[in-house]
Amino acid sequence: MNQKIYYHNKLLAYLLIAPQILITLIFFIWPAAQALYQSFLVEDAFGLGSEFVWFENFIFLFEDEYYLDSFGRTALFSFLVAFVSMSFSLILAGFAERVIRGELIYKSLLIWPYAVAPVLAGALWIMLFDPSLGLITYYLKYFDVEWNYKLNGTQAMILVVLASAWKQVAYNFLFFLAGIHAIPKSLIEAAALDGSGPIKRFWTIIFPLISPVTFFLLVINTVYAFFDTFGIIHVMTQGGPANSTEILVYKLYNDGFIGLDLGGSAAQSVILMFIVISLTIFQFRFIEKKVEYK
Repeated sequence: MNQKIYYHNKLLAYLLIAPQILITLIFFIWPAAQALYQSFLVEDAFGLGSEFVWFENFIFLFEDEYYLDSFGRTALFSFLVAFVSMSFSLILAGFAERVIRGELIYKSLLIWPYAVAPVLAGALWIMLFDPSLGLITYYLKYFDVEWNYKLNGTQAMILVVLASAWKQVAYNFLFFLAGIHAIPKSLIEAAALDGSGPIKRFWTIIFPLISPVTFFLLVINTVYAFFDTFGIIHVMTQGGPANSTEILVYKLYNDGFIGLDLGGSAAQSVILMFIVISLTIFQFRFIEKKVEYK
């Protein structure tokens, strides 16, 4: 029977949660409120003053075809990153469960990419796929593939998806492996005795039982694709060629820091924040209903 613990000294309880509240207020609530306020303003040409314009920044964004195109581009990018990284890491976790010799080395090598900074990850993939000096580009020529991601928008999108997914594989691998280890061995052994093969055991026993982990990683990878891939895109393509890899977070940077449109970029940040919050609520309210917690 669980025993509840009560703090009779309320001051102690408030002191214990005060650091977390301060961090939330300073680094989350305050910037979000500042962005919301800035989204209703328009700076003058010299940056000496601002005018309150209500929702004009938002109206202008939804009338901008380039901004609307970035919505579809971001949706495609986030789906591909989540699908590729989660699928590949789930396969690796399944193999890791069956490795007997060199298990520690195998798992350590798979975890290393998570320690690589996004900027460095982008630089590594540029070295492999450089149109002139890239190692993989050299072998692609044997298959008559003209690889030049600096000119081909589809190739640029493929490259940033691969780099972003590779960066997230290690994180997903750790959680999938922990979820697989939590499954009782007796269930898998009983299925094997009944004549069930490895693939059938995975789809009928392992995959349904790790659905809570899969759901959690789906949320994390979606948020990762929306925000944390900025460094990779900035190093590899700068949103090009012809805006083919300019997702919402990178367009926000271009308009705010390059174009110096503070009001418009603040409005974009508010919309992006609203999209991520809505997507997370949707996943927890509807997708979670199909998740089996056992």
